[in-house]
Amino acid sequence: MATISKETAKRLDPDKLAASALEIADSEGLEAVTIRKLAQLHDVTPMALYRHFQDKNDLLAAIGDRMLGDIALPAPNDDPWDVQLRAVLTAFVAALRPHPKAAGLALFRILVSESGLAMAERTMELLTAGGFSTDDAAEVGRQSLCSLITLVTTEPGAGEDTDPVAREDSLRFKRASLAALSPHRYPLITSAADVLICPTSTDRYYELGIDLVVAGIRGVLVDRKA
Repeated sequence: MATISKETAKRLDPDKLAASALEIADSEGLEAVTIRKLAQLHDVTPMALYRHFQDKNDLLAAIGDRMLGDIALPAPNDDPWDVQLRAVLTAFVAALRPHPKAAGLALFRILVSESGLAMAERTMELLTAGGFSTDDAAEVGRQSLCSLITLVTTEPGAGEDTDPVAREDSLRFKRASLAALSPHRYPLITSAADVLICPTSTDRYYELGIDLVVAGIRGVLVDRKA
């Protein structure tokens, strides 16, 4: 049986391979992630990677786990449950935010990876502390996390060309298309064309998205108690 050197084995550490695959996804999209391409990047044969990944689906799962592994869960404290929940959801978004092209993979690994399970358990703990039943906490938590993943994958401008000139040309065209609409028929859309195409602040975009999720959760709880 063929053996590999210690140096090659170090390059083929599963965590490093997943990180490299994530870099490919970030720059070129998930369709560009293949065993062959990853092998070329690490200067090995594709067969060497099958020691760690059975196929592309296995590699994509590793990418999902890699992103979830970056979640820095805040320590429990004496803040109200909804304040702590916002902090947990913010940590979740912070881990996915750098990877809009791959963030959707996290959805399928939350209840599989250790990091995902830890976040899910903490989320449900806070929701039940707020007054939800265990079953409702599971559903509210699931839908909330799905909403935040969508917030990341649909970040305005995230799917544009990475070349600065091409990106700006594309955004300028889209802004002009909205601005060219009739201001009499669409006064609000035309006046907010810039923000609709690409937010002036991505920080505000995410803060608002998380605020809406938490406010919605509080609203549902109020309705349930009414």
